[in-house]
Parts: sequence; structure tokens; C-alpha cells
Amino acid sequence: MKKRNKYLVTLAALVVMGTLSACSSNSASSTSDNWNTIVKQAKKEGKVVSVGMPDTWANWIGTWNDIKSKFGISHTDTDMSSAQELQKFKSAGKSSSAPDIGDIGLNVAPTAKKENLVTAYKTKYWKDIPSWAKDKDGYYAAGYTGSIVFITDTKNVDSSDAPTSWKQLASGKYKVSIGDVSTAAQAQYSVLAAAFANGGSEKNINPGLNYFAKLQKQNRLSTVDTTIENLQKGEIQVAVMWDFNALNYAHQINSKRYKITVPSDGTVKSGYTQIINKNAAHPYAAKLARTYILSDAGQINLAKGYARPIRKNVKLPAAVKAKLIPESQYKKQYHVKNNNVWNKETLKLGQEWKNKVTGAN
Repeated sequence: MKKRNKYLVTLAALVVMGTLSACSSNSASSTSDNWNTIVKQAKKEGKVVSVGMPDTWANWIGTWNDIKSKFGISHTDTDMSSAQELQKFKSAGKSSSAPDIGDIGLNVAPTAKKENLVTAYKTKYWKDIPSWAKDKDGYYAAGYTGSIVFITDTKNVDSSDAPTSWKQLASGKYKVSIGDVSTAAQAQYSVLAAAFANGGSEKNINPGLNYFAKLQKQNRLSTVDTTIENLQKGEIQVAVMWDFNALNYAHQINSKRYKITVPSDGTVKSGYTQIINKNAAHPYAAKLARTYILSDAGQINLAKGYARPIRKNVKLPAAVKAKLIPESQYKKQYHVKNNNVWNKETLKLGQEWKNKVTGAN
């Protein structure tokens, strides 16, 4: 299982540690952005090392296999959380073991830029990426998106009682799992989605905290983590998670057992960005990988893993499109307008959760 959603090393700690020296030489930033040069030099490097991009997440294996067959570039990955990725970038420095590329949530990306850990590279697909999903200077841009949904285990909850809105979820009799808000990006976006459905935003998360505080007072907030193992064991009744996780988990276990619904009164759409280490050991291979991920073939690979491509002008094969929840079901969808504001909020959200939700009894 991909660990990236778990902030096992707190982002707050990363911020406190301060920024890296900007005067050091920067291998990735000094490389050419010319595509022919990138391909030529990446083939010479012959290798790309990623963190937090394992084969089974969003069908990364499809992209790594393509890069190997098309360019002769081999790949290795170490699965880790977003914060661990940033810490690895920092601790590895300019060593030969420095990772080249990582995959982190958009809410974490401003920290990567502030900590001077990444290099800017826009790729030739830059104009196809919506402004909310990218840094204006090119330090990060989402490669794919997900939206918050509900997944109901019909072995535990009758299918007819599966919630289709936050309002219905609030009036149910089942327990609700969202994961650890202090460590999981998925859980943090779940709180944001509840806030949005109740009049809030990244600038006002209180409606979401108040919503879950009511569930806590009703003894309906489950402490069971939203993992595939817990779903399979039947320890979850209703969970709130990314749509691509819900679809992937259901497919791996038994699709007929689970009912996945998009809350009609509000969901949040966000993305994950493939960042290039400023001290990448294989900087050209990193640029090639980032470009390929945003290509038509790369975007289709992600969709095969249930993630929704960031580029709207990519035509998905019918069989691949059929794996995704129809766009028509996302009736009221919000995306963060200011990632810097949301980044700062997520750094303190764990403590706010303790103060306003788990302490609400």
C-alpha cells in the first residue's frame, strides 16, 4: 500500500527546520529544458529513482514500463509519505543516492517550494494544466486528480442506506471512518469537503470540524483507519476517501460488495504533483518522466489506475473511461483556490481536530 497519504514526519517539523541554502549548486535547475536534449541525456543516465510512486498506486507501473521500453531507462522506487519524501530530498543532499522525483499532495507542494527542495520545470503540457493545480513558476503541477467520495460496505450497511450526501451521512446509524486527520492527506481533504458542503472553504475549516464533532458526540466517528485491509476484514461501515482509492480498493476486494457515492451537496477535487528534486542524481531522467506522465499515454496510464488525468484534452479509451465514476455524478465540486492557505491550515489541522472533534464528548 502506498504510504504517501501518511505524514509520518510532520510538515510542521519540516517548516521549523528552515530552508536549505539557496547558494548551493543545483544540478536539476542547471539542466536544459530542450526536449531533444532531455531525451538524449536521460538515455545516458539510464535510470530514474522515485519516492512515493510504487507500481500499484495509480498504475505507476504502466508509466515506468513505458519509459523503460521507449527510452531504455530503468526505475526503482521507495514507498513513503509526502513528508518523508521531502525529508529524503533534504537528507540525501547532492549524494549519488538522491532521489530524482516524488509524488506529493498539492497541499504539501508549497512546503517543498518554500524549503527550496525542488526545481521548476513546466514541460510542454503546461498550458493544459488548470491554474488551481499548478505553481505559476513551475515548481509543481498536478499530474492527476481525485475527489472525496463515500464507500459503503454493504455487508455492514444496507445498500439502500448508503449515503449520497453529507446531510444523509449525518443522519445515518452507521459508523464513519475518515482516517487520521493529523497524518493523512485524504482525511484532511475529507474535513475540507465537509466544510465546503456546509459553507466553508480552506479559509474557514470550522464547518467541517463542527460536522465531525457532531458525529463524535453521537459516538459515530470510527477510529478504524481507511485501509484496504480494514475494508476487506469488514471493520469499516462507511468510509470517506479519494475516489481513486475507493475504486481501486473495491476492485481488489469485490466490486459488488461496495457502493461508492459522490456526495451531492459537495465534494473536494484535488491532485498530486510529481516534483523534481533540485539535487536529483538523474535530473534529465526526472524531467523525461515528468513530461511522459503528462503526455497522452501517461495520462491514460493513470486513468487505468482509477486516477483522473489532469489534462482535459486527453481522450481516454472507452474501456478506461468506463473504470471511472461518470463526471455527471460530481454535481457540486470544489477545488482549493489558494494552496498556500490550505498548506498552512493542514499544518495545524491535527491539533484543531483534537481540540474541536475528539475532545467534543
